[in-house]
Amino acid sequence: MAVTREQVMEVLAGVAVPEGGSLVSRDMIRALTVEGGVIRFVIEAATPDDARALAPAQAQAETALRALAGVTSVQVVMTAHGPAAKPAAPNLSAPSLKIGQHPTPQQGGPQRITGVDRIIAVASGKGGVGKSTVSSNLAVALARQGRRVGLLDADIYGPSQPRMMGVSKRPASPDGKTIEPLHAHGVTMMSIGLMLKEDEAVIWRGPMIMGALQQLLTQVDWGRLDVLIVDLPPGTGDIQLTLCQRTQLTGAIVVSTPQDVALLDARKALDMFQKLKTPVLGLIENMSTYICPNCGHEAHIFGHGGVAAEAAKLDLPFLGEIPLALEVRVAGDSGTPIAAGDGMVAEAYARLAHRLVAGGMA
Repeated sequence: MAVTREQVMEVLAGVAVPEGGSLVSRDMIRALTVEGGVIRFVIEAATPDDARALAPAQAQAETALRALAGVTSVQVVMTAHGPAAKPAAPNLSAPSLKIGQHPTPQQGGPQRITGVDRIIAVASGKGGVGKSTVSSNLAVALARQGRRVGLLDADIYGPSQPRMMGVSKRPASPDGKTIEPLHAHGVTMMSIGLMLKEDEAVIWRGPMIMGALQQLLTQVDWGRLDVLIVDLPPGTGDIQLTLCQRTQLTGAIVVSTPQDVALLDARKALDMFQKLKTPVLGLIENMSTYICPNCGHEAHIFGHGGVAAEAAKLDLPFLGEIPLALEVRVAGDSGTPIAAGDGMVAEAYARLAHRLVAGGMA
């Protein structure tokens, strides 16, 4: 029987560390993967001195894991989070950095983000249509075409971009104000999920959510970007309102699956952008077709062509179709977006990115 992630975590929970507690209770385990009999993970210490002190714990963890039935290899990397000890403030990377404050007043209408040429919001009227998957893969596809791309995970309640982009390191904040983003697959990215434990919920009211978005937009050192992709949460709530009213957007892309129920909510998102005077750059039909890998038969599991018909009806650009494929899910779960490789789906994202670049939108 193959070893499970739960078995590995149970073993690591029994490995004590010098400052008290275990590797698990002290939240030191990062990037854990269990593939067959191969176990890989990172032990993240606060400082280089702490990392040296953890050497016996690392050896104990390796020995205990190799003793599990079905384990063929254990690969452990020790890393130091930074030169200073971890701050007392829970789950944040700098003592005075607090995410989730109330938004500060802003005069003069929507503002630009320093160094960012274009900002594209990726939205959906409802959850489950693959909006975050489209956001990460579009960002990677644009980066592969030579664009300087940023990706902001603005889904504060349900951030998924850290897993999809394969990053888990906590962002640094050298002065307690500026946040240093992370980089993956040629994309500069930031998510509140990087500042929380993976299973930790964000339980905030609207003002704190709006303040967090403002901080992620203005306090992150984005550098020079051709385009910043903002992965919005589903619906038409505080985040969408704050982004459109406080930030100069190039426009929005609305993602939907072909069926009528999804289109019903997509129309609400389109109506929201119209009322907020945000240009809609176009619509994308996700999970458009399914090609059987065995026989090559094309099936339309969720219908087909509904988004293109809606775009024509509303006189909006139809940006393209993204097929439904198992490898998209596997790639997202493994932290390497499908657009970073080759194949039918990667080519669909490449065409989408090319259309945005050729149209001057990205």
